[in-house]
Amino acid sequence: MSRELRVSKIREGTVIDHIDAGRALHVLRILGLTGSEGLVIAIVMNVPSKKLGRKDIVKVEGIELREDQVNKIALIAPSATINIIRDYEVVEKVRVKVPERIEGLLRCVNPNCITNQPREPIKPRFRVVSLRPLKLVCEYCGAELGQEDIIAQFTGGG
Repeated sequence: MSRELRVSKIREGTVIDHIDAGRALHVLRILGLTGSEGLVIAIVMNVPSKKLGRKDIVKVEGIELREDQVNKIALIAPSATINIIRDYEVVEKVRVKVPERIEGLLRCVNPNCITNQPREPIKPRFRVVSLRPLKLVCEYCGAELGQEDIIAQFTGGG
């Protein structure tokens, strides 16, 4: 008996593959998708992966991701690939990339950081010090942001 995963092809849209296992729902929150938009969405979680051991996959029919969405996905799923589908074919495949510096996308976790002061018009800026696990350091105060801090900020948990 063969084991096979069957998820139908989409006509137009985006497939996000190689998401770290258990993070597909975070990806949907980053994209602002709840299911009530009327879009066809397929989520496959915790499937075997040679590259990651286990992975999640998200397919969304009818949308192509914006650059800011791809940048956020890179921070919670640094191994992800984005596939753009048109007429049932992959027309573009992009591996997400965590930039060396992240500016204005996250808040510093240190409440005393200058970037958290209301009278200081300074955008938070972080340097990547580790990819796995993802760890960022504030360039102003040295506070560290870990993977869970990042996920919490993007999904409304922090």
